Amino acid sequence: MDELEFMRGRVYGADHDDPGPRDGRSYVELAGGPLDGLLLDITDRCGPELRGGVGLPTEIGRYGAGGRAVYVPRAGDGRVFDWRGDVP
Repeated sequence: MDELEFMRGRVYGADHDDPGPRDGRSYVELAGGPLDGLLLDITDRCGPELRGGVGLPTEIGRYGAGGRAVYVPRAGDGRVFDWRGDVP
């Protein structure tokens, strides 16, 4: 199993021993970039916070450790966030 296949269906930030989504939680799919295919738990995030997008820490982006991958909601589809680039 390659790294991309391993990460699909996993929740961003979840423990490797418990990678799947949980009942009663809300998720969006991350599309493109280093976190492509992962799910982001948005249960405790408010609408205004999400409309501006999210910067998610990741070591596998352009800037390595300390960098963030930026994802914004896809127009017309609140279930998918598209990658807009990496920032230091």
